[in-house]
Parts: sequence; structure tokens; C-alpha cells
Amino acid sequence: MQYQQEQDYTKKLDAGLWRRLIGYMKPYHKHLIAIMATMAVSALCDTIFPLLTREAIDTFITGGKTGSRAWFVLRYAGTLLLQTVCIFTFIRLCGKAELGINRHIRKLAFHKLEELSFSYYDQTPVGFIISRMTSDTSRLGETVAWGLVDLFWSGFYILITTVAMLMLDVRMALLVLSVMPVIAVAAIWFQKRILSSYREVRKTNSQITGAFNEGIMGAKTSKTLVREAANCQEFSVLTGKMRSSSIRAAVLSALFYPIVISLGSVATAMVLRRGGAEVFSAKGWVTVGTLAAFVQYSTGIFEPISSIARIFADLQSSQAAAERVVSMLETEPEIFDTPEVVEQFGDSFNPKRENWPDIRGDIEFDHVSFHYSTGEEVLDDFCLKVKAGQTVALVGETGSGKSTIVNLVCRFYEPTSGVIRIDGVDYRQRSILWLQDHLGYVLQQPHLFSGTIRENIRFGRLDATDREIEAACRAVDAEDFILKLEKGYDTEVGEGGNRLSTGQKQLISFARALIAKPAIFVLDEATSSVDTQTEQKLQAAISVALTGRTSFIIAHRLSTVRSADLILVIRDGKITEQGTHAELLKQKGYYYTLYANQFREEGEKRSWEALAEV
Repeated sequence: MQYQQEQDYTKKLDAGLWRRLIGYMKPYHKHLIAIMATMAVSALCDTIFPLLTREAIDTFITGGKTGSRAWFVLRYAGTLLLQTVCIFTFIRLCGKAELGINRHIRKLAFHKLEELSFSYYDQTPVGFIISRMTSDTSRLGETVAWGLVDLFWSGFYILITTVAMLMLDVRMALLVLSVMPVIAVAAIWFQKRILSSYREVRKTNSQITGAFNEGIMGAKTSKTLVREAANCQEFSVLTGKMRSSSIRAAVLSALFYPIVISLGSVATAMVLRRGGAEVFSAKGWVTVGTLAAFVQYSTGIFEPISSIARIFADLQSSQAAAERVVSMLETEPEIFDTPEVVEQFGDSFNPKRENWPDIRGDIEFDHVSFHYSTGEEVLDDFCLKVKAGQTVALVGETGSGKSTIVNLVCRFYEPTSGVIRIDGVDYRQRSILWLQDHLGYVLQQPHLFSGTIRENIRFGRLDATDREIEAACRAVDAEDFILKLEKGYDTEVGEGGNRLSTGQKQLISFARALIAKPAIFVLDEATSSVDTQTEQKLQAAISVALTGRTSFIIAHRLSTVRSADLILVIRDGKITEQGTHAELLKQKGYYYTLYANQFREEGEKRSWEALAEV
């Protein structure tokens, strides 16, 4: 089993990417600013404590200075209280920001998924999308709410501490700061390798999610092919790959922290050596209190440096997630309305229905050519005129271009050249929602949403009454089986409608399409997966559904298309035969051969069924 490869990302740590990502979190900018303000005050408090320690030693222990104990205690207690309030506020705000950012990014991502064209779903596995919507967004919420804020605190603390050390003693301050270039070189070296490992982790995580999805959706097929052991082995290879990448990233991070701490210890030792000598020298430029403050600063400044190293590793890990989420948020749909069309007719989320023209259903393909992004050409200079209310059947071999023609009519894709007109107007001069709001589409494998039968039919028109829903079911002969169910119309259909048979799902999908009162109706192999008895019910449903509507039928079972006004035989993206059922039989071409073979097979099947009954 070959799992689709994720997109590779090879950029270095990208500040621009994080700026764009934070831009998507606009509702939480105030939270982030408040968090940073509290962290700045907290860092200032942390810097004040060593100065207070210096004052206490030089004033109350060595006796070199004079001062009020009460005033000192008051300042110390006030600083401690202020820091406590800052920490409490910081934790509270960070928790709210993390959960809120997760929710907001997922909301934006779901909105984007609703906008994207069908080609995106053709090219992107469901598992990859789920990975972006779950683990990647969770990682980003955690990183922004906690990591970036910690980074701000650490940077602010280092800046204030550096200023304080320079004010106390320039020479010892330079000793502490002398190890900074070494840390910078180590950070650059580790950054590249940690980021590469974490990118591999996120990439493999998407593949694992995809494997989960395929394993669950294809459980029945795996069992019938006896692939359980092979699937487990292949899945083990994927998880082993993720384990190796995770361990490599963890080892690199684990090596980086001790290096920073060791360098900090070297700096502290140099401060003690230099400062101790000054304390006991004759000149005594450095007091005991100043040396104590420097030791605190030299040990304290490397804690935020170590924290920055950790945050840096986290950012590197999260950048792989950020790249994936931002790439999805910034993916542009291939099919979209022009600004002029949106201005006049609205978009999918804010339609201006009052400006929508009525639709009759005249459809014209004017020298239309189409090829997919892979370069595969499907249609070449295709021409066709369909009158309103006419039923057109498309017949041909698999891959001949039948589904492409229908997808172009529905504007799931657009022509690469040529024009498709609806009611004499290029359909790109109308909104996508205008067209698709007038579509009724029934698939070979209809999809039902989790919920009741009534709720699924109401998806066709949200304002439909219960009486209208029941009338639609009666029209397609679905009410008989519905009323036999335990809860009737309020029966739960299960995930994807798995509690119902294929024929029952088809009848519900017919009712759902019919209740929308579409002007254009599409049937894509709607009867190919059902038995003969159910097909007869579906034929009756089709007859009702297509009355007075422009309709396209894709079918391999020619019994479905015999009553069509026009039958087109499509081969290699071109019309090779056309006419009514009777006219095509007289031509004795491909259609005649296909119909004769199916008639013979169906006759044999009926004979076997009759014998079985006897």
C-alpha cells in the first residue's frame, strides 16, 4: 500500500509565516497583548529581586550602608505581590487564548474547506485534511498562547538584566555576555537539524492519519482480501518512521539544553572568580551585595536563554504544523466568482438572491475543451446544445468523459477553453451558488449525513415543511419503507447512511434532490448498485424527478436511458453517436451492440431468477 506523500516544506524558521498566522488570530490580539504586558511586568519584577538582595546584603548584613528595614520589607512584599498577580493573570489569559485560538483557526479552516473547489478534495487525502484540522491546529494554539509569550518574557528579561548588569559593573557584565556568540552558533547548528526532524514528524503524522482513515473506511475490503496482517505491518513501518524522527528531534533538543546550561555555568564561574577578587582587593570596587546580585543575574539570565532554546525547538516543531495550516488557509479555489459577479449576486456565504435571474435550463457547450491539472486532456472542441426540459443521456466506456461533461455543467470544474452558456449567458457571469442552488444531483453512492431521514431530506431545502418532505418521499415511492422503520421519518440513518440499504439511500437522495425543486437534474450511475426490484422503484422515481427539468443521465444500464430525449455516445471526449433510443438502434453502431449485449445478459439473469423461484 503506497500512502500519498505530503507536501514538503524546506524553509528555515520563517518569521513572516508566524506573522501571517498571528494575523489569522485577530479576535485574540488583545489577549496576546495583555499577556505580553503582564509578562513584561513579571520580567521586570524578576530583575528587581537581585537588586533588592544586593541592597539587603550591603545594608543589613555587611553594614556598609544605612536604610529603613520597614521600607525595604514593604518594597520587597509589593514586588512579590505584583509578580504573583502577573503570573495568575498570565496563566488565566494563556489558557483562554489557547482554547480560543484553536477554535478560531479550526473555524477559519472549516470555512476555507467549504470554499475550496472539488479539485482540492480530488488531490488531498481526507487523512491529511483531518490532521491539519486537529493535531496541527492544537499544536499552533499551544505554541502561540504559551511559547511565543514565553519567548517575549525571556527576551524582555534578558534585555533588562543586561542593562542592570552593565549599570552595576561593565567588566563583569561583559564576562557574562561573552558566551552569547557561542550559544548563537550552537542554536543555528541545532535549529536546522531539529526543524528538519520535526517536519518529518508532522509529515508522517499526516500519513498515519490517512492510513487510519483508509483502514477504517476499507475495513470490509481488508477482511475479504485477508490483508489484516499486511496492513498492520505497513502501518508499523509508518509509525516506526515517525518514532525515529521524533527520537532524533528529542535527542537534538536534549543535547542543546545542557550545552546552554554548561555555558551558563562557565559564565557564573568567571563572575565569581573576577568578582571575588574585586571584593577582597584593596580598592574594593565590587561589594559583596553586588557580587551576589551578579551571581543571581548570571545564573538567572541563562534560564531564559535555555527557555528560548526550548521555545526555539518548539517553534521549529510547530512551524511544520504552521506551514501546513497556513498553506490550507491560503489555498485559493480553482473555481471562483469574479469580484463583479460577487458584487451583483453575492457569494456562497452572503448570497444576494434578490438579484438572481430565473433559470430555464437551456445549456450550450460552445467549442469546450478541458484538461485536468495533471495535463490529461478529456474534452477537445466539444459542442452540444440542450433545450430546457430536455433529458440527455450520456453513454460510453469508463474514462470517456461522461462525468467530466456533467462536472462542467455543474461548474465543479470550468472549461480550459470555450464557453458554457446557461439560458444564453456564459455561466461565469453568474454566481456559482446561483447555478448549484438550482441543481439536483444523485450519485451512484449517495451520501447521507448523520441524523434522521427527515433531517437528511431537509438538507435539500432547509425551509421545507414536514408535509413537503413526506410528499417528496411519496413522489419517489420511498414512504413505504420509511414507515416500516421503527421511528419512521425520525429514524437515525447512521454515519454515511450505513443503517440503510443502497436502494433506500438512493430513494432518500431522490427525495432530497426533488424537494429542492431544481431546474437542472443530474443522475450519475444512480441505478447501477441496486437490484432489479429496487431499480424499478428508482425508474419510477427518475420519471417523477426529471419531469419538466433539464436532465443529464450517466448510465451503464441502458434500461435507465431508453426514455431520454437525446442519447449521446461519448468516446474519447467526443460524440460518436446521438439520437433517441429507437434511432440509435436503427444505426446498429456501438449503442446497438452495447444494448444487445445487456439485453441478452438481463434475459439470462431473469431466466436464472425464474428457475430459482421454481
